[in-house]
This record gives sequence, C-alpha cells and structure tokens, in this order.
Amino acid sequence: MSFTDELKPIAEPIWEATLEHPMVSQLGEGTLEQSPFEQWVRQDYVFLIDYSRVFALGAAAAPDLERMGRFATLLESTVNTEMDLHRSYAEEFGITESELEATVKSPTTQAYTDFLVRSAHEGFGATVVSLLPCMWGFNVTAKRLAESGFPDHSGYRQWIELYAGDEFTELTEWCKNLADDVGATATSSERTRYEELFVTSARYEYLFWDGAWNEESWPV
Repeated sequence: MSFTDELKPIAEPIWEATLEHPMVSQLGEGTLEQSPFEQWVRQDYVFLIDYSRVFALGAAAAPDLERMGRFATLLESTVNTEMDLHRSYAEEFGITESELEATVKSPTTQAYTDFLVRSAHEGFGATVVSLLPCMWGFNVTAKRLAESGFPDHSGYRQWIELYAGDEFTELTEWCKNLADDVGATATSSERTRYEELFVTSARYEYLFWDGAWNEESWPV
C-alpha cells in the first residue's frame, strides 16, 4: 500500500466535513454571498505568498534536479497564474491589487502559513506532506462539487473548473506520487511525523474555509 493510500482514510472525514460546510456547499450551489467569498479571496491571496515561499524552500531542499525544477515551476505558476485568478476576482469586487496585497492575515491564515514555513524547515519530506493537503483537498472538493453540476455563478464555476480541471489534477497526482516516494524511503518515526504534519495541514484547510465563512479577524 502506498503512503497516500494510508493517508486517504485519515483525510476523508476532513474532506467530508469540508464539503458539508456551508461556505463550500453554497459555493457549489452558487448561492454563496459575496462577502465571505471576498474574505476567502483576500486571505487566500496572502496565504499563497507564503505558500510560494514553501515551494522555494522545497526547491532548495530537493534531492535532485528534476524535483528542484518542478518546485521552481510551481513557484512561478502560483505567483503568476493562480494569484492572477485572485487578482481578477478582486477587480470584480472593486479591490485594487495594492489593497489586496495589504490584506492582514486572519488568525487562521497566520497560523497555517507559519506552520507550513516551519514544517518546510524540517526537510524535503516534511515540505511535501505539508503541502499535499492543500492541493489534494482542493482537487477532491472541486471534483465532488462538479459531480453535482456547475453553478450559474460565473466566479464560483470558475473556481470549481480550475481546481477540478486536468491541469490541477495532474499537479495533485504529481504531489501524491512525490509523497509516496518520500514515504517509501522514510523510517517508521519519519512516517509517523509525516502523517502528523499531513493531518495538521488538512485540518488547517478546513479551518481556512471556516475562517472565511465567519469573516474571521483579530479580536484586539
């Protein structure tokens, strides 16, 4: 059994909870109000800045040129493609790029990005398994939403199409295969640590949706 086969049953309850969350279910139905989605766009934009830093750390820690190159490509595509989607959303909301970049991280976003950057400093394997829930979770969520039909809302449809699409699915499979490679060569204690990092990251993914739904901010 591959390492990701072992991780999937652990992730499933978190994915199911995510799909049942009103933020996600209403996005899939096309009934989600603009305000929580605007919060998600703002927070995900500043999240992706640090997510890109983790790709850079992954490239630096990669054990060979092929994986170094792929992490460098992921860094470039995140900064120049995925973040463009958020900029286009923001433009529709009347938010300028400078206003978007000035977004203050919510408590969950701050905690999640700090966790990812700290995990990346543990080494290449920790970097891979910490990154995986974001890709895998988005891909699973979008595909399951797509199975119920696409919403009429163009922005929400675009979100589902992007993360359920062939390109993002291929990226997810690549990261899963990489996690399998990492798990196959890990010691028992390392695999236990990787599982802990994966679960924590997957839980943060759920909390990220919940934070956007509640339009979370610092209380003081």
